Amino acid sequence: MVSEAQKRANEKWKAANKEKQKIYRYRSQAKKFINEFANQDDLAELKKMIEERQNK
Repeated sequence: MVSEAQKRANEKWKAANKEKQKIYRYRSQAKKFINEFANQDDLAELKKMIEERQNK
């Protein structure tokens, strides 16, 4: 059970850190896709995209 003070603190943090929340959510979704749904073609495409991004 979460106290009212903790709920308010959580909401305050969420309001002040919307961009961080978005990044955390996207990272989580990407990991889930890779680990649970991606086939070999998807993984190859992602690998190519990552390599291109690293070479920028």
